[in-house]
Amino acid sequence: MQEVVKTEDLSNSAKYLLRVLKELKVSTIATLQRETGLSRRTIMYSIRELRKRNLVFVQICLSDSRRRYYCYSPSV
Repeated sequence: MQEVVKTEDLSNSAKYLLRVLKELKVSTIATLQRETGLSRRTIMYSIRELRKRNLVFVQICLSDSRRRYYCYSPSV
């Protein structure tokens, strides 16, 4: 049985970011900034919130370990 995650207690920016990531599936910070118009700091805070709830996970690029991809978790 799948666990239902409540998103009511998320910040508005985290809810918005989650909606955008559902559409994009995988994205970088730069793409999220361009798509949402949110600041880098707001995006990083929202990602931290979403990661705590297992709604988003981070994939590190194998060819460049400095690059991170933020992925929507399909279990939601």
